[in-house]
Amino acid sequence: MNLFDNSSFVSVHKALDAAALRQQVISNNIANATTPGFKKSTVEFEAYLRDVLNEQRSITGIRTNTRHIPIGVDRNLQEIQPRVILHQDTSINNNDNNVDIVAEEANLAKNQILFDALSQNMNGKFQKLRMVIGGR
Repeated sequence: MNLFDNSSFVSVHKALDAAALRQQVISNNIANATTPGFKKSTVEFEAYLRDVLNEQRSITGIRTNTRHIPIGVDRNLQEIQPRVILHQDTSINNNDNNVDIVAEEANLAKNQILFDALSQNMNGKFQKLRMVIGGR
């Protein structure tokens, strides 16, 4: 049994990865806020994670033979990945750029708070493990 393969560790780990990617994407958007023709990107992850976690709560049958009909959905948390979405359909500036610098800065602050909360959550999990093992 792997201590770090349960849904709690994996979901927080994946969310931290998504927050780090979102930080890069938002920073890129801000850096190109005045670049003519630049189109912003966003990261989608939380909805995918929520869907997989909800599916795991539903009834899933165990297949002992490949010819058995699958019951429920059997998706692994390890499979989900954040997706970068390029928004080409909008334009808010005269130079065909669609980056709203105020919104991006707010998203950056929101993402930083999320990353800090996830980091504290993961740190708490490691502290509990350390305590169980006998460390301080």
